[in-house]
Amino acid sequence: MDEDELSKWKRAGGIAGKARDLGARMVEEGVTYLEVANTVEDLIRDHGARVAFPTNIAINDIAAHYTPKPNDKGKFQYGDLVKIDVGAHIDGRIGDTAKTVEVGSNTYHGLILAAKLSLESAIEVIRGGISLSTIGSIVERTINSSGFKPIVNLTGHSIERYNLHAGLSVPNYDDRSRDYLPVGTIVAIEPFATTGVGEVTSGKRSNIYRFVRPRGKLKEDQIAAMEILRSEMNRLPFSERWLSRKIERSERPLKGLVRAGSVYSYPILKETSGGMVAQWEHTLYVTENGCKVLTY
Repeated sequence: MDEDELSKWKRAGGIAGKARDLGARMVEEGVTYLEVANTVEDLIRDHGARVAFPTNIAINDIAAHYTPKPNDKGKFQYGDLVKIDVGAHIDGRIGDTAKTVEVGSNTYHGLILAAKLSLESAIEVIRGGISLSTIGSIVERTINSSGFKPIVNLTGHSIERYNLHAGLSVPNYDDRSRDYLPVGTIVAIEPFATTGVGEVTSGKRSNIYRFVRPRGKLKEDQIAAMEILRSEMNRLPFSERWLSRKIERSERPLKGLVRAGSVYSYPILKETSGGMVAQWEHTLYVTENGCKVLTY
């Protein structure tokens, strides 16, 4: 990867990092989820990037795939454990990053620290040619040593232009994989630590979607919505909040596109036993002798 190309990935990562930290600072008792999501995404746009996926605001035992609806009234409450996961892209070069904070309390400091330390430990050893199972083993041992469990069915992932999950999955435990990280890979490492059994299950549909392809006989409002999604989202995930700014009564055509199979609706992912979940994530550029963190 030449320096001009890498600079675009760095810029996207830097903007994502700023947005992540802003979102985390805003998490206070009584603040709405909607205010945080909109403010985070506005910062990304104001800095000359585009939002790579809707801001994930995952509370307590929810691990991923929740973002507020256009009229969401939800507010942070004292004691909430909050994951802020954000993405920014520059012409398809994506920075993906997350951190966890508590609302007013310090109950889960150890859990948050376990996720953070496991990410830092993985970053220390990542280099071109390292096996994915080695990374997973380091994450697992670090989290286990703190008295918690990694979530085994959530993974990190390689990233390519306009492709958030590009093929390689980086486990959060030693899965005995023989795959490895090639030099030049862009990869998101994202450990999840939990007080529960260490797995997530799919719940009800979230407010996060992805355009797949046109299917079936669509109504006029569904066609109009589909054209917006196809031209503006470029197959990256989107939220109903974004679509509602383009067309009125966006919920109806969106539901129709989901039923037709033209749009995929991500399920909310919750820890199977109701355990609390902490997450930490950085996007990295893998080099021969180490890696560069792009989302500080």
